[in-house]
Amino acid sequence: MNASLWLRLAAGLLLAAMVSALAYRARALATSGAVAASLIGAVVFGLGGLTPTILLLAFFLSSSALSLVGRQRKRALEAVAAKGARRDARQVLANGGLAASCAALWGLSGSEPFLAAVVGALAAATADTWGTEIGVLSPAVPRRVTDWQPVAVGASGGVTLYGSVASLAGAGLIGLLAVLMQGGGRLLVAGLTGGLLGAAADSLLGASLQAGYWCPVCQRATEHTPVHGCGSPTQLQRGLAWLDNDGVNLVATLVGAATAALVAALAVD
Repeated sequence: MNASLWLRLAAGLLLAAMVSALAYRARALATSGAVAASLIGAVVFGLGGLTPTILLLAFFLSSSALSLVGRQRKRALEAVAAKGARRDARQVLANGGLAASCAALWGLSGSEPFLAAVVGALAAATADTWGTEIGVLSPAVPRRVTDWQPVAVGASGGVTLYGSVASLAGAGLIGLLAVLMQGGGRLLVAGLTGGLLGAAADSLLGASLQAGYWCPVCQRATEHTPVHGCGSPTQLQRGLAWLDNDGVNLVATLVGAATAALVAALAVD
């Protein structure tokens, strides 16, 4: 690699480390999450360039800000959700790892489908995260997407009107920024389509194949494994033991990236 590339990687690492440090202090990232976010930022800025960097920052900063909204209420949901508000390395990589890989390929090859894949992956991650962060604050009871039965607030696979509108807005933000940075309406269409289908895939997997557990002491469903917050071992109740929320998020970004790349290839500005 030439000197300018090393310089961009170093600048990206510095920028990402600064942003990650602020997120860590705001308790939006755990230590491992801050390290992972710094590395992803270095790759995206150093190899992908300005447009993927702006999209990544939009996802990261907006999602971190939304995680602080209604924080007290969200803390009460940690008995159900697999993880709390502080994102660890696995969560960061599940949401941003694929986008970073596609950004590097875009920067090295200049092939537009890779840029569209970045847009789709981050649109899916943003749509899913916004939908979750806003959806759990909805006054309406969430419904499982597969059979429309009521589910606990914060449970994977549950949807609300608030969350659905937030998902649309999140995907739209990434698509709009991509158009402003690069031009071409197809990136907006790609971002919206990839983001919404990625978020839909997340909900479908969360309601069906994602592992769900049961705490025999608290007598409640949870995504915690192998031990619930109360200290009691949990029992697998449904789904695949190896497919957790991070795995589902990774699949959602994959669906978003593939959809957006296809839409961009077929769409006409």
